[in-house]
Amino acid sequence: MPRLIEPLGFILIRVGVVTVLFWLSYLGGARFRTSIARKDWPKLILGGLFGVALNQMLFFSGLNLTFPIHAALIMMSTPLLITIISLFMLRERVSPVKASGLILGIGGAILLMSAGKEITITGSSTAGDLLVLANAASYAIYLVMIKPLMQQYRPIIVIRWVFFFGFLMVLPFGAGQFATINWHVFAFADYLSVAFIVVCVTFFTYLWNIYALHILSPTVAGAYIYLQPIFAAAISIAFAGEHLTFVKMVATILIFTGVYLANFGFKPRSSKGQ
Repeated sequence: MPRLIEPLGFILIRVGVVTVLFWLSYLGGARFRTSIARKDWPKLILGGLFGVALNQMLFFSGLNLTFPIHAALIMMSTPLLITIISLFMLRERVSPVKASGLILGIGGAILLMSAGKEITITGSSTAGDLLVLANAASYAIYLVMIKPLMQQYRPIIVIRWVFFFGFLMVLPFGAGQFATINWHVFAFADYLSVAFIVVCVTFFTYLWNIYALHILSPTVAGAYIYLQPIFAAAISIAFAGEHLTFVKMVATILIFTGVYLANFGFKPRSSKGQ
């Protein structure tokens, strides 16, 4: 992006192909043909909205305007946002340590988006950073919302409906950009890149993540986002010529510390002999 494919056109490819792959499981046997309770259809539709449509479109639109390192660091806010959303939905109390973690983490994200802004080929990175932050919020809502369905249905059943509804929502926005793609100018490496993003980064990522949600809490599943900035920074510096500036390092420390305090806090030492 945007050399060969515009963001929303790319999203239509991702969601469309992966929807087909998930629905091919319907042919795999009767065990996948479970009926859905009427009360759960709204949750699946909202899952398609927050987990696929908004999540994908906001992230790719943001990534088109910012740097991979920025996007990866801001995505680390996902566990913080999960904590905030869970606090409202589950009405949990906020301890001073958890509140401090939320403030530090959000402060780090704000620092990256303001003092850490840079100029990309499409303008300032701030607009892209804000879209990625909105993407993180959308995905956090999805993780919290979809968890209960993991306890009722097989994960593959949930994800195929989530992607089906997500595809219907993406179609009106991505059809125009998809129609303008000039496939004849693609090199073999470009086709491989698209295939990797569709199959590995989308299909397997969502498949494995939803199986993880089947046995883990949304907070624990979201916590693995910590690895993303490490990989993104290393790959971006090695292959894309990006730089890890002082501001980015400070923002990283603030976000990491905030996420740790918000999700784990300080564990009191147990006293022996009592």
